[in-house]
Amino acid sequence: MSATVLVAPPAVSGSVTVRSAEATQDSTNLGRLKKLRWWSETAQPGDVYPYEHFLPFFDQNLHLPPLTPFKHFDPGHEALKHADPLAFLRDADVDELTPDFGSEVSGIQLHQLDAVGRQQLALYVARRGVVAFRDQDFADQDQNWMIQDWCRFFGRPHIHPCSGAPKGHPEFHLVYRDAKAVFNYEVDTRLTSTVWHSDVTYEEQPPGLTLLFLFDSPASGGDTAYADQRGSYNHLSANFRAYLETLSAVHSGVEQAEFSRSGKRGGIVKREPVETVHPIVRRHPVTGEKALFVNRQFTRHIVGLKDEESKAILELLYTHIERGTDFQVRLRHRPRTVIAWDNRVTAHSAIIDFAKGGSRRHGARITPQAERPSL
Repeated sequence: MSATVLVAPPAVSGSVTVRSAEATQDSTNLGRLKKLRWWSETAQPGDVYPYEHFLPFFDQNLHLPPLTPFKHFDPGHEALKHADPLAFLRDADVDELTPDFGSEVSGIQLHQLDAVGRQQLALYVARRGVVAFRDQDFADQDQNWMIQDWCRFFGRPHIHPCSGAPKGHPEFHLVYRDAKAVFNYEVDTRLTSTVWHSDVTYEEQPPGLTLLFLFDSPASGGDTAYADQRGSYNHLSANFRAYLETLSAVHSGVEQAEFSRSGKRGGIVKREPVETVHPIVRRHPVTGEKALFVNRQFTRHIVGLKDEESKAILELLYTHIERGTDFQVRLRHRPRTVIAWDNRVTAHSAIIDFAKGGSRRHGARITPQAERPSL
């Protein structure tokens, strides 16, 4: 059974010369786009969920050693050598959500991209920050292909230290919430569900180009918000930017691990947590653009500053990122959508505005690690 259903208008015979008002309306409907619906919107009693093989599994026996450094080469570098670095979009329909940040693309299939197309994809996502690719069949591809072919092209597959994964495929990071269970890193003690972050920044080599695709979702809600960390950097004064470029901060995975150890989210820690020092401003290795690299979820304090000084600067930056609607977009997870973003120059937050309805939100993230952040 397909995970989505096409809802098509009724057919109209082309042999009728004189049309009734009803026939005219039907003819008009033919020009409308077919609407894709989530599986849960169309499922009947007794239907088997087609993505059960992607449900979270928590392997109590999986204990991973610390990550080791590796040399990363971003495929976007190769795209800079191409005569037309955006050739993979030649037959696509592209909608830029803002002048500098965020796009929606339809008319291409990600899983069909060859090496050249993937190189150009890496460059395009680095430049636009986040891109939603609509009407994709990516979620129906083989799990081994997703990791060993797709993910490894962009970097070393990251195994999340705490989250659930499909049984036998720990490289996937799964997001899951329904009326009975929450397997996400969430708390309900704040006024809002939004927690702006870049993924696993506590790692020595955090992710680069990252994919997220949902298998099932509420009919509305459950969007993801994205912030351009280049935009947040560029909106600061020149003098303050210059000072921030002299600073580094500690990023920690300890609180996330303790959250799991307490029995939440599945209750496992597959790899012991680490703390890593990264520059507060980093430079993208392909585009050369500078971006803020702090986030409320994982950044803990600024090296070399007094506690009050560190807290004041970090709180200013967090608030700036969170309030900067002029460098943010909100993307809707429509059925058969794959969202690609560059974790090096963006922050994001899930929006848990659907929780009271008890709907299921189930998706997978593919997370290739990239280089160690530097300026």
